[in-house]
Amino acid sequence: MNIPNDPAILLSYVNTKLRDEFPSLDEMCKSLCIPQEQIESKLAAIGYVYDQSKNRFI
Repeated sequence: MNIPNDPAILLSYVNTKLRDEFPSLDEMCKSLCIPQEQIESKLAAIGYVYDQSKNRFI
């Protein structure tokens, strides 16, 4: 699956998916066939990390 390449747009995309469709980042990545490390590294580059308790990047 194609995901947004721009980190700011990716942040919005991922947090929306996590809020509306998936109970965890792991399940989202498995379902969309996207390496979790790819998302985490792109968002870490702009200062965001995944908060498991909130199920979102903050």
